[in-house]
Amino acid sequence: MKPVSTREAPAAVGPYSQGIVVDRFVYTAGQIGLDPGTGKLVEGGLEAETRRALANLAAILEAAGGGLDRVVKTTVFLADMHDFPAMNAIYAEAFREHRPARSTVQAAALPLGARVEIEAIGYLSP
Repeated sequence: MKPVSTREAPAAVGPYSQGIVVDRFVYTAGQIGLDPGTGKLVEGGLEAETRRALANLAAILEAAGGGLDRVVKTTVFLADMHDFPAMNAIYAEAFREHRPARSTVQAAALPLGARVEIEAIGYLSP
């Protein structure tokens, strides 16, 4: 197992890694809409948070040698399932024609009052 770390995504704030590479797979920690420069949740609501969470994921995946185009599975946590359509539209923009498997669940609460958190499993090319 090899930890993944990048300054392009928020630093881990606890005893965990931004990502872990095992064999040809990278497993990311859940990402919320934290700006890695300020350490604060981005402003602009669910859409801005979703874009930032996906950018954070992309940075971690790229640091491991992958990218969003190599994601095989995501899990999306929403504070309110009514936000699904807005999140889904931005998610579709990020993944374009690539359609990884996905689960979406409503969580009772997310860190720092975030509205969305996304984690991913990506495949690394040989």
